[in-house]
Amino acid sequence: MTNLPIFDKTGAQVGTYEVDTDLIAPKISKQLLHDAVVMYQSNLRQGSSKTKSRAEVSGSKKKMYRQKGTGNARAGHKRSGVRRGGGHIFAKRPQDWTYRLPRKALQVATRMALVTKINAELVKLIDVLQMDAPRTKEVAGILNQLSLTDTSLLIVVDQYDLNVYKSARNISRVRILPVAELNAYEILRPKQLLLTRSAMDRFMETKVKKAEVASAN
Repeated sequence: MTNLPIFDKTGAQVGTYEVDTDLIAPKISKQLLHDAVVMYQSNLRQGSSKTKSRAEVSGSKKKMYRQKGTGNARAGHKRSGVRRGGGHIFAKRPQDWTYRLPRKALQVATRMALVTKINAELVKLIDVLQMDAPRTKEVAGILNQLSLTDTSLLIVVDQYDLNVYKSARNISRVRILPVAELNAYEILRPKQLLLTRSAMDRFMETKVKKAEVASAN
């Protein structure tokens, strides 16, 4: 059982949040986390690279000069891959790099990633993170009070909030996501996590309790 401190906007501790890490993920599989991260990174690849083959470059296919008697090495047409301006012998073609691991494996990896951050003491909770209008200076001040300025950070909120998103998006190395969009890659990529209390509640309800029900069935 782990007690995570809960802070307010001024950086003062206002309570604790009891988390049973064994309930979230009984064990950590480094191989599963690796496989999940590689999958998400692979799915980000555009796969749009393309180069022209010898059949696609412009130029005559006529032999450039006779085979013998010129003193030069023998040569074919100017589209050859060994000549400047020629086509690639093994030309690149657009490729789809996307693939999927089993859904349940990715769900387990997400919970394992969060437990990894909790065990490393890289998770902080804030009681409320709401704004009436976008104010980047206010979010920067909150992060300064929580000693989260000189690090890469993921802010996790309960639901998508336009004002909070606009306030945090201009801060260097800071990302903000709702709980529904969390995955192992997004959790492991930044150095630290900052979750709202409601976001942690939503994570326990949607990611953990549903997994318990599924395993019981």
